[in-house]
Amino acid sequence: MATGKLNPNHYPAQRAAKVVQHYLNAQYGSPYRLFGLQKVHSGDAEDVADSGRKYQLEISVHEIISNAVQKCSAEVFFPRGETPLSAQVQVSCEELLSINTTAQEEALYQQYKTNQTLQSAQKLPDSYGHIAADMKPLWHLGIMASSHVMLNESTEETLYNMAQVANITQLETENDQLQFDAHILLHEMVSQEIIHWKLLFTWSPAEGTKVLQMEKLPHCHDWEKPPSTD
Repeated sequence: MATGKLNPNHYPAQRAAKVVQHYLNAQYGSPYRLFGLQKVHSGDAEDVADSGRKYQLEISVHEIISNAVQKCSAEVFFPRGETPLSAQVQVSCEELLSINTTAQEEALYQQYKTNQTLQSAQKLPDSYGHIAADMKPLWHLGIMASSHVMLNESTEETLYNMAQVANITQLETENDQLQFDAHILLHEMVSQEIIHWKLLFTWSPAEGTKVLQMEKLPHCHDWEKPPSTD
């Protein structure tokens, strides 16, 4: 792995920056606030003794729903060791994180909480890349939950994108958290593998997403490859 100044368009900088996107969506995403990596402006990498590698990045982050963009500073540390540990992320994106979506989130929460029929959907997006407007909150919830997986699984050698929510089902709960069971497809860009995960997660406006269970499913050649989505 290269050290020192990085080419912002090459894999090392792009991979580290993508981890920042997963972190932002896992920690701060909502059905009405999602983050995408727009551009890497600069990057530096350094070895930290024998404990891992640290990346310093200047990136532009895109809040996809409001179409707002901010230049942000980020630090990503990939630990080394016999026991794999998740990347550690620090990022400064105050303007995007201050976008207030509380009213929309509360309205969606109350809708899902009081509906007599539990929400469910399949193939978000479908084979043509289409998602019905009323299904987009479920797609966004799938992105938020899958970001926890991608953040946990990311290394210096991977580059993950969310590909599809194969299916998602709202479950009955007795507490204030909405609970969902989901089967998601992740696209690992380096190996070009479509990886299937089964997730059990909760969401509420106050608590965000909490992944209770995550299980990597066996590779299956019969699954239809979903449309490409960056």
